[in-house]
Amino acid sequence: MTAPSSLLTHIEAGVAWITLNRPEQRNALDIPALKRLHAVLESCNSDPAVRVVVLTATGRSFCAGADLAEWADAEARGALETYGWTETAHALMQRLHSLEKPTIAAINGTAVGAGMDLSLCCDLRLAAQSARFKAGYTSMAYSPDAGASWHLPRLIGSEQAKRLLFLDELWGAERALAAGLVSEVCADEQLPAAAAELASRLAQGPTFAYAQTKRLIREGAERSLAEQLQAELAAGLLCGRSEDGAEALRAATEKRAPRFVGQ
Repeated sequence: MTAPSSLLTHIEAGVAWITLNRPEQRNALDIPALKRLHAVLESCNSDPAVRVVVLTATGRSFCAGADLAEWADAEARGALETYGWTETAHALMQRLHSLEKPTIAAINGTAVGAGMDLSLCCDLRLAAQSARFKAGYTSMAYSPDAGASWHLPRLIGSEQAKRLLFLDELWGAERALAAGLVSEVCADEQLPAAAAELASRLAQGPTFAYAQTKRLIREGAERSLAEQLQAELAAGLLCGRSEDGAEALRAATEKRAPRFVGQ
């Protein structure tokens, strides 16, 4: 019997659905899973048929973070510092964070450690009512190693980030919503539909303009206001030359809704 794939993917109406599929391991990320997800994201980024990416999971956990069995095996072999999990995870987090398409994390259960960090790399986060968030690092006597120390202060502020990281508290969906860790909470059974509705709206939008907007936000923190205004000018010129930019102007003059093609 063929073993089930650890990652399920399908593309429908411009939306790439990527589903972590190791429910018995609570969708923990071993090195093969990290590499497969990275490869799928690379494919999505270059595929014009993909205009939005949704990341979700099977089972009761979104993602339990690093695969502790793989971790323990590396330690037993004396290879904990060299077996490559952190470097492989960092490459994945950077790929997801810098993707040119909008990304949505549909968080259907507990997100721990690198699993939480995976959701933080997405542009938008929707949480099921049963979702839980836990940094997981200090309980293992570790500091963050997959982007939490960068994302959390920007999303929820420095003090809240320190509380979540220092005390390793388990935050429920409503607390995550109140803190700004997620943008929406819905009933468990409504999560797929809520993610699909949001993804559909984005898939019908100006994909090239989304990519420029993402880049401006991502790089803006390193610039002065004057530098950012120059970057906005350059991005705006590119958007104006795009097919969707021309269509938006035609639609405005013709007093109709634009029909964007994502180019």
